[in-house]
Amino acid sequence: MDYNSSSSAAPHRTRRIVLVSLVIIGLASVLFTVRRPLLMSAPACMAGRWHGCYDTENGVLLMMLVGLPLAALTACALTHFRRAAATPARYQPASSAWRMSLAEVGMVYGTVPMVWLTLMPGPGAGFVRGRLSLIPLQDLVTMGPIGIGGNLLIFAALGFFAPMRFAVLASVPRILALGAACSLLVEIAQYVFQLDRVSSVDDILINAIGAALAALASRRWWRTPAEAPSPQPHPATASAS
Repeated sequence: MDYNSSSSAAPHRTRRIVLVSLVIIGLASVLFTVRRPLLMSAPACMAGRWHGCYDTENGVLLMMLVGLPLAALTACALTHFRRAAATPARYQPASSAWRMSLAEVGMVYGTVPMVWLTLMPGPGAGFVRGRLSLIPLQDLVTMGPIGIGGNLLIFAALGFFAPMRFAVLASVPRILALGAACSLLVEIAQYVFQLDRVSSVDDILINAIGAALAALASRRWWRTPAEAPSPQPHPATASAS
């Protein structure tokens, strides 16, 4: 038995357990803090009504939380299909299949509701002309901590999971550019469709920074070109030979 490898694996396992525990505690704390605002929209959402649920921030966030088990099942199904479709010529390890499936679901599930929130019409939508704020750092003071934190989260899921799925995006500058490009499209949509929102350059900057910071948090799981499926003997084929 290799005692060195066993002793080195123990601290690594401990760090992983501590990290997962901290994440769970953090999420539980956030949910406990915002439980009352979220539950205000629960009757409308449970009744399937659009008004009072999907046209409110509380309702969208509540349904996002409720749908987490479905997202997890989708990731499991994608992993199963990906493994079942593997051929001896394109064998894919289980860990890689899990990571890619989780990244695909995470990118969509973590980004679409946040973009929906940013495109939610204001009270003067359709009547108030689009407003622009093109001076950098001018709107940071009026945003406040909650506004800045929300903007950091809009494309955080995209920044976290995209490098895990696409090797070409495994770079902080590229994720920064991707976050800025996606944010620019959102700001243009807000202006063109007259959603009674301010299209601000500061939103683009903070959105891009949030994506880049999230990418740094997932750096150890980034996909590299060397991990692309290559002709390898399938386990069943190897055992048969």
